[in-house]
Amino acid sequence: MTDRPTSPHTASNEPTLDADEILAGILEWVAIESPSHDGDAVNRMVDLVEKGHAALGARIERTPGRDGFGDILVSRTPWGGDGPGILVLSHLDTVHAMGTIENELKVRREGDKVYGPGIYDMKSGAYIANHAYRHLVRAGKETPLPITFMYVPEEEIGSPTSRQMIVDLAKKNKYVLVTEPARDGGKVVTARNGRLKYDITVTGRPSHAGLRHMDGRSAIREMAHQILFLEGLTDYDRSITCSVGTISGGTLTNVVPAKCSITVDLRVPDMDAAEEIKAKVEGMTPVDPDCVLQIEGGVDRPPYEKFDGIEKLFQHAKGLAAEIGFDLQDLKTGGGSDGNFTGALGIPTLDGLGADGHGAHSHDEFIYYSSLVERCRLMIRLFETLE
Repeated sequence: MTDRPTSPHTASNEPTLDADEILAGILEWVAIESPSHDGDAVNRMVDLVEKGHAALGARIERTPGRDGFGDILVSRTPWGGDGPGILVLSHLDTVHAMGTIENELKVRREGDKVYGPGIYDMKSGAYIANHAYRHLVRAGKETPLPITFMYVPEEEIGSPTSRQMIVDLAKKNKYVLVTEPARDGGKVVTARNGRLKYDITVTGRPSHAGLRHMDGRSAIREMAHQILFLEGLTDYDRSITCSVGTISGGTLTNVVPAKCSITVDLRVPDMDAAEEIKAKVEGMTPVDPDCVLQIEGGVDRPPYEKFDGIEKLFQHAKGLAAEIGFDLQDLKTGGGSDGNFTGALGIPTLDGLGADGHGAHSHDEFIYYSSLVERCRLMIRLFETLE
């Protein structure tokens, strides 16, 4: 892939933005590793963000984490009052384990590409919105609507402790801007597939694998049948996918295994497909009648389509991008985000407003340096023009 060209046009009435300064801020955030399940690590990120927003005069609420997850940070601009405004959704957790930054994914710049754990998904986008707010304060500007920034600690595993607060805050606002990374060359997201998540356990019967093999009922063998059924639900033509993501079971090699558990991720394009797949999964029965199948889960993130409110918001952003000097396109994606919750509520939601790049969740994760100024300028203009 060739380097992306820098935006050739800068609107004369726009404040000057420094790509090096934006990148320095992003790299400060990337340097703090913050895997979802490490609440203390995520809270080091929360501390840094809270300090920065406090210095900008924001009104801050910090909700202590639970179940081992980090805290939830909500920051409101000092202007605009408490009426409906703009909710900016970001997450501070990443999928990368502690130590990734020193080993598999060192921070480095190679031409237009800047690498680092979580830099694309989504510390660059989260920081860009933060920098846009800082830029407005520096310029002595206020926006027509109040802006609420919400920083979530566990989005990468489905936002189990923050989703209700996301929904509650979204209902109090007119627009939602999600700082997930841009897709496919800078496109924003205007629709998302939904996600179903299941934990499935098979209980069989243990026995000695040599002396009394016939007395056992293998949970692993039974689960193998169920996995083949689940993976067979994938239908690319209908945008339905199933992935059995983890599996565990058994005790010792010479024992017929009595337990086997899996976690299952399913993606669906709409609620009709969700209900269809939900019925199939929850209606599964054991192939071996002596085994017991336990199925827990359901819809984790609802799907949403681009409705009129999203189309109007996108067209507004597209017009702003044209003024800045680039052509903004949109798409529907199979990936989930906290925007699923707000879009499914019917609240105009624009997702994928972060930096352009590639390699989310991989050891080749990077952003394009050349995308930083135009994405930050777009965020500023959205803040300034949404009414």
